[in-house]
Amino acid sequence: MKTTDLKSNTGNKVVQQSLLYFLFIILALSPASVSAQADIHFSQFYETSILRNPALTGVFSDDFKLGLYYRNQWSSITNPYSTALFSAETHVQISSVSEDFVSFGLLGYSDKAGSIDQKITTFYPAINYNKCINADHNTFLSVGFTGGYMQYSFDPSKTTFNNQYLNNVFDPANPTMENLPNAKMSLWDLGTGVNYNTSTGEDNTATYVVGFSAYHFTQPKFSYYQKAGITENMRLNANGAASFNITDFIAMQLQGNYAIQGTYKEAVLGMMTTWTQQGTISMPRFAMGVGLFYRVGDALIPVVKVSYEKFALGISYDVNLSSLKEASNLQGGYELTLFYTGNYSDKGVTRKTVCPKF
Repeated sequence: MKTTDLKSNTGNKVVQQSLLYFLFIILALSPASVSAQADIHFSQFYETSILRNPALTGVFSDDFKLGLYYRNQWSSITNPYSTALFSAETHVQISSVSEDFVSFGLLGYSDKAGSIDQKITTFYPAINYNKCINADHNTFLSVGFTGGYMQYSFDPSKTTFNNQYLNNVFDPANPTMENLPNAKMSLWDLGTGVNYNTSTGEDNTATYVVGFSAYHFTQPKFSYYQKAGITENMRLNANGAASFNITDFIAMQLQGNYAIQGTYKEAVLGMMTTWTQQGTISMPRFAMGVGLFYRVGDALIPVVKVSYEKFALGISYDVNLSSLKEASNLQGGYELTLFYTGNYSDKGVTRKTVCPKF
């Protein structure tokens, strides 16, 4: 047996043991019974790495990545749910003689929903250590952590109660006879994840990614009245992806994500096919991607993504297929994403990190 084969087998055993150990920790810490609060979700889930798995933070080929995200949902039924998000990620190689690197990221979003303007404001810094298992095949085992601040609030002036109706007529001047709680509550959150990515084939053109994560380890109180026993559900998440070339100019990416939080479960899977025009002095790099995703039991999601040089614009729309389709007229919500990637210096060390990308 070659020395390189021995190292590869040893590395694979370390990866398998690490993944099993991480899963055991998640299951052991899962609460027996908690409330049914579910986190926000996105159709272009593959663009929100820190919220999906902190071990995906900074796993891309350029030095940094900046992003903006906007989602508008259910405007055909009621007051729309609108979400605005920003993210920033970067990574730093440990040393010139090591393929290991450390990633840093920051994500924040503001979400508003309902007739009383319930708002969620969050900030999630993240750190991720990426251990090189096999440099020849860009094989990395990543372990990431994120600790977030969350604030929930609503507008008490927009609340209405049965006591304000007299003879079937609503009068906002009538007393509510309600003891309203504090209109704000703050939570501190903690999440962690592990991710494994590797490349195969000629010139490592095929890439595979699999990871697991968990959020809300601290189980913070989730009650405007600060009642005991009402806590934020732990969320468990599994992610997987594969990317490979069909021709020299056409690539395909497969993506899947599964989340479970209390009684809420979500599975999304789909694919994106991308045509790329290689950049020249007279014709800058351009790429066009078309994809289709399916949120099981809920929506069909067509996606279009256009990349020009370092910018990438993504547009998706949820075609509602659930039991709400009669009320929504098949309308769900649209999402817009805008990302910019770049390098600090063209003279830097070429990185061996590879991840699925458009």
